[in-house]
Amino acid sequence: MEGVNDEDSSPDLYRSGEEDTASMQWSDFQHATCGKETLATFLEDLGLMQLYPEKLSLCTILQIDEKTISDEPAKCNSDLPWYFLKKLMMVNVTARNAKCTSVSQPNRDAAAAKKELDFDDLFEDLNLGDMLNPLDIITALFLCSDGFVRQEMALKMSMCQFSVPLLLPNCDTKQCTLMLWAMRDIVKKYRPQSLTESKGFNEERIVLSKLPMISFVRLGECSLSKSEILNKLLSNSQQYHDTFVHHDMECGDSPRRISNGLVEITWYLPCGNKNMDVFSEPVAVANLRGDIDSFETQFSFLCETSAAVFVFFDTLDSKCELLTNQRHKAQIFLVGNHQSKRSGIDALKKVATKLGLTNSNIILKTKQMNDADFVKKLRQTVSNVVENTKVKMGIEEMADIAHELGIWVDEDSPECQTAKKNADAITSEIQDILEYKEAQLPLQGQIWKELTRLEKEECRLRNVGSEKIEDYKSNLQEEKSKLREQQNSYDMSNAMACFIQAISNPGTERCYFLKWMRINLDNVSRKKLSDLREQYKEKCKNSENKEEIKEIDRQLSKSSLGIEHFFREMGQIYEASLSLPERHPSRQQLQHLPKLCAQLLLDGFPLELVDGDASNIPLRWVSDVLSQLNDLISAKSKILVVTVLGVQSTGKSTLLNTMFGVQFAVSSGRCTRGAFILLIRIKEDVKKVLNCDFMVIIDTEGLKSPELAQLDNSHEHDNELATLVVGLSDITIINIAMENSTEMKDILQIVVHAFLRMTEVGKKPKCQFVHQNVSDVSAHEKNLRDRKLLLQQLNEMTQAAAKMEKKEESKSFTDVMEYSPDTGNWYIPGLWNGNPPMAPVNAGYSEAVYELKKNIIQILGRCQSTANDVLEFTEWIESLWNAVKHENFIFSFRNSLVADAYMRLCTEFNKWDWEMRKFMYTWVLNAETRIQNFGTVAGKSEISEMSECRNVELCV
Repeated sequence: MEGVNDEDSSPDLYRSGEEDTASMQWSDFQHATCGKETLATFLEDLGLMQLYPEKLSLCTILQIDEKTISDEPAKCNSDLPWYFLKKLMMVNVTARNAKCTSVSQPNRDAAAAKKELDFDDLFEDLNLGDMLNPLDIITALFLCSDGFVRQEMALKMSMCQFSVPLLLPNCDTKQCTLMLWAMRDIVKKYRPQSLTESKGFNEERIVLSKLPMISFVRLGECSLSKSEILNKLLSNSQQYHDTFVHHDMECGDSPRRISNGLVEITWYLPCGNKNMDVFSEPVAVANLRGDIDSFETQFSFLCETSAAVFVFFDTLDSKCELLTNQRHKAQIFLVGNHQSKRSGIDALKKVATKLGLTNSNIILKTKQMNDADFVKKLRQTVSNVVENTKVKMGIEEMADIAHELGIWVDEDSPECQTAKKNADAITSEIQDILEYKEAQLPLQGQIWKELTRLEKEECRLRNVGSEKIEDYKSNLQEEKSKLREQQNSYDMSNAMACFIQAISNPGTERCYFLKWMRINLDNVSRKKLSDLREQYKEKCKNSENKEEIKEIDRQLSKSSLGIEHFFREMGQIYEASLSLPERHPSRQQLQHLPKLCAQLLLDGFPLELVDGDASNIPLRWVSDVLSQLNDLISAKSKILVVTVLGVQSTGKSTLLNTMFGVQFAVSSGRCTRGAFILLIRIKEDVKKVLNCDFMVIIDTEGLKSPELAQLDNSHEHDNELATLVVGLSDITIINIAMENSTEMKDILQIVVHAFLRMTEVGKKPKCQFVHQNVSDVSAHEKNLRDRKLLLQQLNEMTQAAAKMEKKEESKSFTDVMEYSPDTGNWYIPGLWNGNPPMAPVNAGYSEAVYELKKNIIQILGRCQSTANDVLEFTEWIESLWNAVKHENFIFSFRNSLVADAYMRLCTEFNKWDWEMRKFMYTWVLNAETRIQNFGTVAGKSEISEMSECRNVELCV
């Protein structure tokens, strides 16, 4: 019954022997239904008509509204798309289980339970289930979304291990579209068995990966459930997963109204363990919804791009022109449900002979063969194809075939193509990343790091020595001026000129350009870092290569190149221009840069707040960007700030991405460095709850980074960053791996100590501890003792710090940061449900993060008085950063205990020094008196003492 829903399977009546009659009835019903349906009426039913042809944007999806924090189920069809999107943006694998729950249904059930037998009501209830097929909802949303929403949806669907649209149909125009751009953001890691010994892996954008594609289609009616069989084919014995929607899923048996002709794609990617891998090599799997007789264009495309096409059927026409007329690059396999009818066998022989098929190309399921044996046979056939085929093609290459067949490609839009051309012009010049950065981005290198050092030294005066302080400061100012002159001496590089020109273009083209830049730069960085890691692994085999290993290590830390480096350079160009006279032409030409960046921030792009490489804030640049942002929005707009803080590689960015649906960089071959701020709109219906218009999300680099641990100032870097972002926040999420919070205890002690020392920190941040990879339901109860112990230790540290700072009024950690051991801890299970790369995101992870999100919004709703406007936030950044720069003591220490030990040592040393000085002063005074009395009567009686005096003097 594939014509009915996904496929695939006819009603039970059809299976029980009355196939022909039931099939005809159901087919007639479906065709009648489809004849009446149009895309417009379906979109009207979903409440999406206003978004077609106008498109849904990311800003609309990501804004915080009442639905994002409400657990109310969908009550009508128009709620279903938003229910699906809400779940999908939080990477919840239950997103496709979207159906309406009538408000009156419980009352109806209660009333029905009291009634006597009533067949009219009984059959009326049977007809109430007019549910929508999940594939229709997905198709409608893709048709009504812009390219960036499509990309985000495809990425999240892939993380959930859902199949992703490859060819998207439009039932009104009978035209389909190749979803190349939509899949550009999907990056996959896998380990083919050839790399098992070396423990290596492949990491690549899936559209660029040249993989064999195996396609599954249906000809006529078919009693085999194609999609269910595919799910079993791709699942190992330990874990079954519904990659494709099928009739036994929730709403999967509802008739499809607009998604016939949809071609979905998924990928099987091995982990390198032969006991777990279904296929030893990677393979793409495509699935056409509907009869190939009705969708010949899609079938032709699959025959041109696939290594093999498996055709599911019940009966075959002996002519079967559709199969015999195709230009087959792919091998054809016939898959049928054997019914022992002589006519069917004769037709199969004729078709097989015409196609030149052998026995291995025909797979029949007999009544004696159960699903497990049938799937095993099918899997073996697919394995043989994958291992022996030479037909391998990336999705990017499929665009040419799509054009030949008259299929649109979503990347063909003029804005996308112009943006691609502009991005390629910049990134195609990159051969060596280090050389490129020195040549094209010179202002942010050593000059910026030296400026940072001078700026901090000007505040801390660590190396003043015996020089007069005013003279020392004057010299530092002079050195800073020379460095700014050096920055201004550089002409703007070609790359930066092209970059600034491209982001000055209208909105959509600018967004495409930035996305293309990020894609291209990630591809370059990934390849470079992969090569360096291979070199590192080779050199580590020989312990004599210490210097070479150190050099590769240095290159690894410096070979990161992302879009943030271009914005960082733009900030330095702007800051350098401010040292020029006000009417200088160069300065005048660059005055528009902050407004450009402010507009991007408003559009949802992150802004680098702290430069992680230099450990500094370009204060004037950030201030002017935020000032321009204030001009773009309402002057009375309020903001609340949420920050995540934690040790490196504990999943901070993933947590924020899942919680708010945003896309901070993760798993792109390089970790977050510094701190980035991102703006999320608050919708009107939630403004009254939060008393703010925007939420600012701050993502920070991982603390205690191994690559920075070798540096002398690594503690200082971590402590400065942590103090700054916690001081800026209304609520801070402390992200911890497992239950053990010891790793963050040192950082928290320094933050608290810094708050006590810095009078500029006037507010009391709220604190929530998030323990990752803890799935035990009893974790909260079992860890009560550990939480109390942590609080006790933090209280002791706070008291010690307060005593050192002579601020005895602060007696506990909660006097400085708002935290409750009972309500301030969250235990979140692991991200993956199974063994990557084929594991979907754990539904428990998504649900736990959703609960955390609701709690955070509730907490923020209770701290209305702390909401600032953008200008107040800017002033807060400036004053807090100045306080951090002037802090010359506490940031140098690993924790408060070390600082306390240092203070005690200093106290003892001062005592020893004073005792020594006192002894020497007394001795000198006595010695001078004796010398002056020498020769007098008093002196004669002390000759012996003089001898002793000379002896002591000689000793001294």
